[in-house]
Amino acid sequence: MLRIESFSLGPLQTNAYLLRGDDDGRAVIIDPGMNPGPLLRRIEGLEIEAILLTHAHFDHIGGVEEIRKLKGCPVYLHSLESEWLTSPKLNGSLMWPTVTGPIACEPAEFDLAEGQKIKLIGHEFTVYHTPGHSPGSVSFLCGDDLFSGDCLFKLSVGRTDLPGGREADLYNSIRGTLFRFADETKVYPGHGPKTSIGFERANNPYVSG
Repeated sequence: MLRIESFSLGPLQTNAYLLRGDDDGRAVIIDPGMNPGPLLRRIEGLEIEAILLTHAHFDHIGGVEEIRKLKGCPVYLHSLESEWLTSPKLNGSLMWPTVTGPIACEPAEFDLAEGQKIKLIGHEFTVYHTPGHSPGSVSFLCGDDLFSGDCLFKLSVGRTDLPGGREADLYNSIRGTLFRFADETKVYPGHGPKTSIGFERANNPYVSG
């Protein structure tokens, strides 16, 4: 069973997820955002096997370097955004000077790609390329738990007006990929409360019907 803890981090209240399997001592982090203090305190004493990034916008990567250096763990990111970690211009942190200073990280150790399967903490994570919010956006499926990044939210969808965003791609990612999962699939988004595929398929005003 995958145990999931969420942390709402930084001024944009980005969801970071701490995932553990049967071994309490090992964990995976998805999207360690800005101001990661609560997450850092929680992972004291844990071995972090990996940081998985749904995409490389600044609010999702603000805690990457601090955690990577503290825990010596690798970072996984889709190859289309491989340069975004190192570039404040590409990751958007230069666009929001009232929210954050420039954010730059070392490159990711591993690339992500469509259909890739990653075994971590005794579980298998499948990577789905779900562009639209950004070109390298991915979603991670582990059992019936889906981590959708900024692709699909409860009763909403990701914005597409940032550089590299494309509305047609976003809707195709949701309808053509995410909505193929079972109704009971639980969705853990990059912002806001969790939801389910069945609920969104029936009720989301942007992509239902």
